[in-house]
Amino acid sequence: MRWIVGGGVQRTIASPGRGILAIDESNATCGKRLASIGLENNEVNRQAYRQLLCTTPGLGEYISGAIMFEETLYQSTSDGKKMVDCLVEGGIVPGIKVDKGLVPLAGSNEESWCQGLDGLASRTAAYYKQGARFAKW
Repeated sequence: MRWIVGGGVQRTIASPGRGILAIDESNATCGKRLASIGLENNEVNRQAYRQLLCTTPGLGEYISGAIMFEETLYQSTSDGKKMVDCLVEGGIVPGIKVDKGLVPLAGSNEESWCQGLDGLASRTAAYYKQGARFAKW
């Protein structure tokens, strides 16, 4: 297994001809994709969908980093391999979405704000321990 650390993260993510894959869909958004093909929105189906993405042969030729949703960061494939490890083995830097979504802003004209600053330090430490090497807000 090839872990990318330090300046290697930036060089890998910015490598020519490759991009970042945003697979950080919330469970609700992932459920919309599943519904479009007649599948129930449950963890087993979300895991299968995300496994398909993370284990696509040759994905690392085109993708340098993958932003994951928190559930995905802690999921494994059907044969027990961590999703993070599948990405790393493909030369893809695992990342994590750290915000907790939009909520209505009290006293506003139907505006929203993004929550998630509370507990961010401890969450990011746990995400790093789990294998995430960059974050997206």
